[in-house]
Amino acid sequence: MDVAALTEQLTEHGTRLADAAERAGLDTPVPSCPEWDVRALLAHVGMVHRWAATTVRGGRGTADDYPAPETGVVEWFRDGHDALVAALRGAPGDLAAWTFLPAASPLTFWARRQAHETAIHRADAEAAASAVPVFDPGFALDGLGELLEGFHSRRGGHLKADPGFVLHVVPADAAVTWSVQVRPDGRTVTRDGGPPADCTLSGAATDLYLQLWNRTPAGPVTVTGDERALTTWRELARITWS
Repeated sequence: MDVAALTEQLTEHGTRLADAAERAGLDTPVPSCPEWDVRALLAHVGMVHRWAATTVRGGRGTADDYPAPETGVVEWFRDGHDALVAALRGAPGDLAAWTFLPAASPLTFWARRQAHETAIHRADAEAAASAVPVFDPGFALDGLGELLEGFHSRRGGHLKADPGFVLHVVPADAAVTWSVQVRPDGRTVTRDGGPPADCTLSGAATDLYLQLWNRTPAGPVTVTGDERALTTWRELARITWS
């Protein structure tokens, strides 16, 4: 997806996140993030948005430089989200900025990362409001690519297994598949190829997107083969803030 499309997705999911947070109430627990209530969820995403906007504008710092206020956290979140969208829309195409995953350009990286950060946490806010979002299939496919070919293709991480296994991810609504070979020392992710599967996940792209981010899908995901692979994924394939 290009920067403009990703920024539109960011705009939508940030708005819907805030709306769901207001429906749920700030003190409501977030089922998909048991350590958080809705207030803590907004505080997290709001500080990430401000940190990202500062980075896009050429500044420095960490997300911890932007603590949430004691009151008015929904309005604070909306303001930070609007500022991030404005920063991305105003950034030059040849933006020079720090990144931490492969991307076509730094601007593409920041638009993509913040769109998916916000979308997944929108799912958290919707869960607190007893709802499950359905994402645009093209956006969900892009998110699967970022998760598998970006986050889980890096060295390190906790997703390792002995004995290992091969997990195939097969979106029913797209002509692409992924193979994730999990070994005792790491992972190899292959698009449209790879060794035979021990376990295959199939379903709509939006449901696979939520499933692999360890959120609740809106529709069914079919698991074929050794379910140990999915159990290991749920336990170890977690992207955490550090």
